[in-house]
Amino acid sequence: MAKDTRLVYSTDGGRVKEEKAAPARHKGDGIVRIQRETKGRKGKGVTCVRGLEGTDAELKLMLAELKKRCGCGGALKDGVIEIQGDKRAEIQALLEAKGMKVKLAGG
Repeated sequence: MAKDTRLVYSTDGGRVKEEKAAPARHKGDGIVRIQRETKGRKGKGVTCVRGLEGTDAELKLMLAELKKRCGCGGALKDGVIEIQGDKRAEIQALLEAKGMKVKLAGG
């Protein structure tokens, strides 16, 4: 009988290295834009904050601060902070107090 030399399975593969991805850094153009959106949300309005610079961790801290200040929920999606409801005035006041250049975008 011929000996099969083909390796089918082995746990002797050595050390497997996993590369950790660097944290995603979101870049802005220096202007933070605040916009109210309802599209794709079944008529429920959210306030979107775009153009903030920082990593996801830094943006999550900003999200937590905005949610606490506005007294409502929110989320971070692809570097865009979404706050439930029309809270443009409160968000604008908070960001301008932090020294950021803010514009109200959209209609």
